[in-house]
Amino acid sequence: MSPPARAAGWISAFLDAQAAELDASRNTCLAYGRDLNDFAAWAEHKGHALADLGRDEIEDYLVHCDAQGLATSTRARRLSSIRQLYRFAYDEGWRADNPALRLKGPGRTVRLPKTLSHDEVDALLAAAAEQGRTEADRARNGCLMQLLYATGMRVSELVSLPVSAARGDPRMLLVRGKGEKERLVPLSPPAREALLAWLHHRDAAEDLARTERGAAASRYLFASSGSAGHLTRHRFYALIKEIAVSAGVSPAKVTPHTMRHAFATHLLAGGADLRAIQTLLGHADISTTEIYTHVLDERLRELVTTHHPLAKGA
Repeated sequence: MSPPARAAGWISAFLDAQAAELDASRNTCLAYGRDLNDFAAWAEHKGHALADLGRDEIEDYLVHCDAQGLATSTRARRLSSIRQLYRFAYDEGWRADNPALRLKGPGRTVRLPKTLSHDEVDALLAAAAEQGRTEADRARNGCLMQLLYATGMRVSELVSLPVSAARGDPRMLLVRGKGEKERLVPLSPPAREALLAWLHHRDAAEDLARTERGAAASRYLFASSGSAGHLTRHRFYALIKEIAVSAGVSPAKVTPHTMRHAFATHLLAGGADLRAIQTLLGHADISTTEIYTHVLDERLRELVTTHHPLAKGA
């Protein structure tokens, strides 16, 4: 395959390969495209061709990004996009090297995940069971929040759960996560109770719809009449904000992802093993789970302060 003549052709070919060969999501491809188009525009302004750039020119571009006041994370992401573009060009035989390969990006600032206290989670779970116009709505909302906190699922995994996974009063749920990888997550007694209550209402509504309108059965636990066939992430995001208001918890603190963080943080604070939490969260790499080690540090300090004989006398 001969290289495209212009920068736009390089970028287009790279994005097509990301989507077709690596199954990159639309949002990922859009992010790559924005970063690389900015890089290409800078190169054109400087009179450079993307095909001929070397390490020095790429470093100049990174200095330019820094001078613009871009966040560290944005600059690191742009360098990653450039690296991958030139790696693709190298693999295709368009370049004999990857000029960005050995460039060091700006160090990323480690940000601790926002989480919720036990009291805040209790308030949210109680409010969810009372949120909704009908008994069925309240059962669904209570089930959503109980499952979210009991399992630490991603919101996309939660809203798209197949109803077959919930049949038979399961002690464990089979969850299909990123990359179609499956994992088992245990259910707490309150989550199982909420699940049974919601199934009762869900199945009754589905039977009625089948009888009155000949509607087909849904494969989803949280079915919807929308194009996705299930409750959407956007609707659940709005719903969890409404629940936060009812619970007296700041809506700014509450998202589906902070509930996931609360699940992990509370487990680790209670003595759970980091590897076990990695499995439950569906993290491919333990380094992703290590953002929660600040909880371990706090627990170790508390243990020393509470039990060490010298600390007691301090």
